[in-house]
Amino acid sequence: MSEQRSTADDGRRSRLSGATSRRSFLKLGAVAGATGLAGCSQVTGGEQSQQAQAGVSGETLTLTTTTSTYDTGLLDAIHTDFEEMYDVTVDAVAQGTGAALESARNGDSDVVMVHARGLEDEFMRNGYGINRRDLMFNDFVIVGPESDPAGIQGMGSATDALTTIAEAEAAFVSRGDNSGTHTKELNLWDAAGTDPGGDWYQETGTGMGEALNVANQQGAYTLSDRGTFISQRSEIDLTILVQGPIEGGPEILSNPYGIMAVNPGVHDNANYDLAMAYIGWITSPGAQNAISEYTMNGEQLFFPEAISEDPDFQQYVPEGWSSNSSDE
Repeated sequence: MSEQRSTADDGRRSRLSGATSRRSFLKLGAVAGATGLAGCSQVTGGEQSQQAQAGVSGETLTLTTTTSTYDTGLLDAIHTDFEEMYDVTVDAVAQGTGAALESARNGDSDVVMVHARGLEDEFMRNGYGINRRDLMFNDFVIVGPESDPAGIQGMGSATDALTTIAEAEAAFVSRGDNSGTHTKELNLWDAAGTDPGGDWYQETGTGMGEALNVANQQGAYTLSDRGTFISQRSEIDLTILVQGPIEGGPEILSNPYGIMAVNPGVHDNANYDLAMAYIGWITSPGAQNAISEYTMNGEQLFFPEAISEDPDFQQYVPEGWSSNSSDE
């Protein structure tokens, strides 16, 4: 990751603590228009622009999101359309998934875009998030030096690959930051029946880009989302050794992203109108097409999932959700 992007990340994080004071709050009278505003993302042309600007012009939407959506440049590429459409600013704060959700729990975010369904479900069950949508997906890959000291190249099982790395005590770099990638890595170690530790296993506590740089410097293995790896590949000497499902690898390495509005019933400073306008926009055919067309070195980084001929309505509720009502 370049020094310029690292500096930008630091600036965005430092501004997060002041998000509440920065944010323009909606007047009480505007709350009644929330449904209409979210719906106007389906209107086209000048009518849409006039309706949107009448309600939210000049507002700032604070989006907390995983580092992969920012490091890959995806958000920079697509947000201009939304900002011009509504005459607003999107402040995308790149953190690990755990930190992004924690910021939202603290009331420092309007909308959250992350990739750890278990953590998303917990966030929803606890009442902090509402109106979740499936957004897009890519997959995870296990990368390492071309010399492949543990001999995992081409393995069809991600858990077998990790077990082999552990048995060989080959260097492995973990993000160690409670991100979606770190959560997936821990789930894989658990599925492999292995508790990683020792001199061969290093936790960096950093974003994906920096973790890849550390792995590159140390000739180590790491788990990466495909998008960030593709965006960094020209700058490092690591190679994909175990593929995810996009290239025929195991389904356990799938990497879906979701988006949720912060519940204004918990944090009344949450800019719910603008959050729902954003969710309506980013799950619309136009934005989904922009996600699909975003490439790096000719390779697609993310695959749209909000538009489907066979919708999965379970996307809207946490796994295992049950009603408090019962027939007694």
